[in-house]
Amino acid sequence: MDTVALAKRRYTTKAYDASRRIPQATIDALLEQLRHSPSSVNSQPWHFVVADSAEGKARIAKATEAFAYNTPKILNASHVIVFAARTDMTEAHLEAVLAQEAADGRFPTEQAKAGQDQTRRGYVNLHRFDQKDLQHWMEKQTYLAFGTALLGAAAHGLDATPIEGFDSKTLDAELGLREQGFTSVVVLSLGYRSEDDFNAGLSKSRLPASQVFTFL
Repeated sequence: MDTVALAKRRYTTKAYDASRRIPQATIDALLEQLRHSPSSVNSQPWHFVVADSAEGKARIAKATEAFAYNTPKILNASHVIVFAARTDMTEAHLEAVLAQEAADGRFPTEQAKAGQDQTRRGYVNLHRFDQKDLQHWMEKQTYLAFGTALLGAAAHGLDATPIEGFDSKTLDAELGLREQGFTSVVVLSLGYRSEDDFNAGLSKSRLPASQVFTFL
């Protein structure tokens, strides 16, 4: 797979063909890739809400009232994913992650298991108490998953739109996220571009390598 070509080909889709649907096998593969996204100390402080019905997408679109230009990007897409971050790194979540790692055979000894648990808690406490940016840290991990989904979408031949223009308070209330210990961070629309998508024909623009890389 030529990941450079994928990065150059993908772009932010501005209009979707509402008549086209992503095959179930394709969306299943993308979601499995998303589930395997990296996160600091395997903390996985996220939850993903996937909408593929008109009703589900309409619920998400309620949060774009003040960002009307984003509403059709949600309603006309085939699928929409809400990326939510935890509002706290709870004891229950830490125990669940550790138990899953153990079930997946990551610990050859109890000492290795205890070491992983201690290391992860050390990072959590660093951000909770010392740097006091636990929420921001968890949202950064969620954006790692978001980047994984963007490149994955390109690999599957899908068009995608990153959406930050929405009211998180409205979306959290609509989906009951805060009651579940999460808050919405970013939204991703997925599908196939419309012929009316002006952005599809524009050249991609990035700063030159000489400005964005420093080699030591």
